[in-house]
Parts: sequence; structure tokens; C-alpha cells
Amino acid sequence: MGDPVPAITEHEATGAVAETFDDIKATLGIPVVNLIWRHLATIDGGLDWAWGAAKPIYASGQAARSAQALFDRLPVAMPEPLAPGALQAVGVTAEDLATIRAVAAGYNRGNGLNLLALGALVVPPAGPVPGGGGSAAEEASAPIPRVLSEGDVPPHVWELVLALNRFGSRPDEPILATMYRHLAYWPGLLALMHAGFAPLEADGRLRAATATTRSMAMAESARLAHLRAEAGPAPAEAVAAVEEFTRHVIARMVPICLAFSRWVG
Repeated sequence: MGDPVPAITEHEATGAVAETFDDIKATLGIPVVNLIWRHLATIDGGLDWAWGAAKPIYASGQAARSAQALFDRLPVAMPEPLAPGALQAVGVTAEDLATIRAVAAGYNRGNGLNLLALGALVVPPAGPVPGGGGSAAEEASAPIPRVLSEGDVPPHVWELVLALNRFGSRPDEPILATMYRHLAYWPGLLALMHAGFAPLEADGRLRAATATTRSMAMAESARLAHLRAEAGPAPAEAVAAVEEFTRHVIARMVPICLAFSRWVG
């Protein structure tokens, strides 16, 4: 099992899809193509429509500035600090930690940008038009290892991936957040993360963080919607996918990724 929703992996992509994936990574300054784009590539006309409409928002630098402003204002529920030596005790080396931090940085950047810029495709323009210039790729993330699938890890590790993915999610949510699959290289870290974030799940703080993120992001997306391009008719399935991802899975992963990056930072 890989993605529980249809998706084209980066190594499977060819032709125009591969070119668009490369353009997405270069424009956003990220080391991996996030699942929303890989899913849109399975929808007839979905990738062309979404990237055509959203690329000017990313390229303007406004999505990056809006994402940073969102991160600065967003209340983030934090787990208890890691005990001294906890990472070393589960086999995470200093070199591993550098890669783990790069994974977190890549997902923070990609999730923040995609939440706002793709959200701008499915809300009406409202509020002041963003101003200023810049580049979305000014802070490109370091390379990270390939994403792992169910067949790449022992069953107990995949169970940890699935258990973490349930944090903050709806009971019927079909999407598996890819960050956990990237962190499956370090099962001990997944176990520490589960123990650390479980109390935030139990008392509702993760779901509250998702709701706050969604509300704040929709207001920012409405401002960015002034910048979207005309990219032809929007495929209904693609619109539904963008709404599902931005209002649920990306909205829940933004505060979790932020908390995780600070936790291991």
C-alpha cells in the first residue's frame, strides 16, 4: 500500500506530468512533490488546471509571505519536550536528526504554500489585494530520502504510521499524510512522536488547531485569490480534491508539522 488515494509518484511520472512536477518543486523551493499534486495528476485535466491557475500565486512570493504570517500567528499545541538523550536512545544519530529536520522543513514549506495558494482556487476573492514582490523559491529545502510505502517497512512500523495519521483527522478521512511515511525510516522516532502527541489528540487540542488553521487560512486564501490565473474550466473532481485537501488534511498537518519541527529543533 502506498497512497490510499490515487496518486502518481515522482519516479513514475513521465512526459508533461514529470515536467510539471519539476516546475512545482523549482517554483515552490521544495524537495518533494506533495500528495495533492500527485493526486491531481490522476484527474483528467486536474494538474494542468490547478498548476496553471495557482502558479502565479506561488511565483509572486505572496503565498510564501502569507504562509509565514500564518505560521507566526498560529497557536501551536506542543507536546512535552523530549527528554535529554531520548532520540539517541531510539537510534537517531546526529546525521539522522539533520535529515529529519530537513523533512520537517520541506513539509512545513510545502504545506503552508499549498494550503493558501491552492485554497485560493476554491474561494472567492475578498479583502485587500496582496502587494510586493519576491520569489517563492528563496528558501529551498535540503534534499530528503524517497518516501516509503507499506511494503518497505515491517508491519508494526506501518501501524505506527497509520496511528499517527489518525491524530487530528476525521474518522472517515481517506488521505494518508506523506510526512509520516518519510519519517518511517526512524521507527523509534515515530514511537516517541506517538507518545508525545497522543495527549494533544486525547484532549482535542489537535482538532482545535486544525479548525483554527482552516479558518485563518481561508481568510488568507481569499486575499491570494485575486492573483490566480484563468486556466480554463475547472474539472469538478479536481475542485473537490483541492477542497478536501486544503480544508482537512493540509489544515491538520500544518500545526502538527510546525509542532514537530519545533519539537525536534
